[in-house]
Amino acid sequence: MTITLRNPEGLPKIDVYRQVAIASGTRLVFVAGQVSWDAEGGTVGEGDLAAQVEQCYLNVATALAEAGGSFDDVAKLTFYVVDWTADKMPLLLEGISRATTKLGLTPVPPATLIGVAALDVPEHLVELEAIAVLD
Repeated sequence: MTITLRNPEGLPKIDVYRQVAIASGTRLVFVAGQVSWDAEGGTVGEGDLAAQVEQCYLNVATALAEAGGSFDDVAKLTFYVVDWTADKMPLLLEGISRATTKLGLTPVPPATLIGVAALDVPEHLVELEAIAVLD
């Protein structure tokens, strides 16, 4: 496996991600920010943050598969959430949980969440980008 995930002593242990990813592969894969579009470009889950997070994860999985990878190869995720406030965390976590259940994975790569004023279109509430390392 190309990615080893760790929680070093002295840093908090967070349930939904690990603090460090150690990559040993030879190919970097940069997945563009994925929004909640379906294959035809229609927005999935308009007004529903959890549904949009779920679709973003599924879209990242599709992009990784095209490169011959999966979420097992992800070294870093970055979430961009419109008008982020802490009270949105349960919806974000619900969307992650639904997607990871569908994909059969544990959502543990290091992650960053950035609150933004807006995304590409007003319907989009979240965007998710990934960096993966493959052999």
